[in-house]
Amino acid sequence: MEIIDILFTASFWAAAIRIASPLIFATLGELICERAGVLNLGIEGIMVAGAFAGWMAVYSGTDLWTGVAIAMFVGMAFGLLHSLLTVPFGLSQHVVGLGVTLLATSSTYYAYRLALPEVTSPPKIDAFQPLEIPLLSEIPLLGGALFSQTPFTYLAFILVLVVSVVLYRTPLGLALRAAGENPAAVAAQGLPVTGLRMGAVIMGSGLMAMGGAFLTMSAFDSFFFEMVNGRGWICIALVVFGAWRPGKALMGAVLFAAFDALQIRVQQTSFGAEIPYQIFLMMPYILSILALVMVSRRAEVPAALMVPFNKGER
Repeated sequence: MEIIDILFTASFWAAAIRIASPLIFATLGELICERAGVLNLGIEGIMVAGAFAGWMAVYSGTDLWTGVAIAMFVGMAFGLLHSLLTVPFGLSQHVVGLGVTLLATSSTYYAYRLALPEVTSPPKIDAFQPLEIPLLSEIPLLGGALFSQTPFTYLAFILVLVVSVVLYRTPLGLALRAAGENPAAVAAQGLPVTGLRMGAVIMGSGLMAMGGAFLTMSAFDSFFFEMVNGRGWICIALVVFGAWRPGKALMGAVLFAAFDALQIRVQQTSFGAEIPYQIFLMMPYILSILALVMVSRRAEVPAALMVPFNKGER
């Protein structure tokens, strides 16, 4: 009964939404890349770089939204590197992605030690604070969960709507999806496949970095080395879980976050005291894998995903 009671509390769902927010940013970024035909395995490192860049900018004196913009710019810079190597040069997307992750992670650690050589514990910043929306925040259960979050979380949900509209209601979105399905047809219409794919990777990487920045500027108020903790790889799975659709990917992110929030609370119950805590730590990943296996069988992968395109070749 304790577990059932947890599921019907506003604090539980508020925590789930908070945990899901960085996943939403990064999942949207990966989804845009893959919709255009490019697998971006640099996501983990880009999130680390974004987390540090945003936090360091605010610590150095900028305001929070400027820190978000700087984090996004850093992510886009790594996205530019990734796209240059994989799209026009046609190098292995797996190798380049892992290389970008290693480069972004190691350069972030180096920059941290260079900027703060004598620091033993990470300095804190004034992070985003919860912003209650009048009237809506007073709705039982849902109000406290959805409408008492930080502005950064609201931005994540707005971006789901924006990405959905762009992908499915605009000519740009149609061209982007076609670049990941049939790039030869896109080229036949006189559209630049290379430009579309590079633009998607650059913009997608910027969103990934914003997901990392959320961790240091909204979820926490400082930067530490292991804070991303595999969230990037989870986001790649969430893209598959969501069948490459923003709305379904949002549901996957919230589902995983709910599992994560639940395991933290179950450990504090009488039931959790009788079971090793490692079991609960594994729970969100095990349940997510099971859900991924069930859903991925029906998922339609973009036909040209990871397929290099050279104009003129058949």
